[in-house]
Amino acid sequence: MTITVLVADDQDMVRTGFAMILGAQPDIEVVAECADGVATVEAARRLRPDVVMLDIRMPGLDGLEVTRLLAGPGAVQPLRVLVVTTFGEDALVDTALDNGALGFLLKDAGPALLVEAVRAAAAGDALISPSLTRNLLHRRQAAPAKPTRPGSAALLSERELQIVRLVARGRTNGEISEELFLALGTVKSHLAKVQTKLGLTNRVQVAAWAWENGQMQR
Repeated sequence: MTITVLVADDQDMVRTGFAMILGAQPDIEVVAECADGVATVEAARRLRPDVVMLDIRMPGLDGLEVTRLLAGPGAVQPLRVLVVTTFGEDALVDTALDNGALGFLLKDAGPALLVEAVRAAAAGDALISPSLTRNLLHRRQAAPAKPTRPGSAALLSERELQIVRLVARGRTNGEISEELFLALGTVKSHLAKVQTKLGLTNRVQVAAWAWENGQMQR
């Protein structure tokens, strides 16, 4: 299957470069390029690409707000958003992920990681720049327990909690499938139920929930 991608960046050279890298892959097609946030939201809702790849700093609406509109808790038929930016400050990473981004890359990550991140996002998996992952996990582990709502862990079955913990350890759906001897479709079904029960929109938020609610000490 071909992965359709919308590329959004206010810098023409960067946008064109990303489109060329992705378009050279046999399984990826760039269906639109946008230079500002307003155009990105309109095109994404109209075309519904498999992945929306966008920068944080854009005119009109910045990438964080675009992410919230397209992938956040209030989004109707949320899309998969991958943030690719120069700015890796902790607050920006956290806000992007909390707003529903499925991945977060720095622009110097390189072509191979860029392609890998798009494929991961299309499959519903998260990929975050290695240089940012350690700080992100440290912040999540250090954060005091703050349940989504009291007793939220009790909403999940033991199998669902097993899967949640593996997601928080960075396992892909395929790896979880092999480790727990479950069909891939079963893993995806469990994750969808977890997100519905906890009011979350993607696996990054599922992982954050696990760290913040004391599930990783078990």
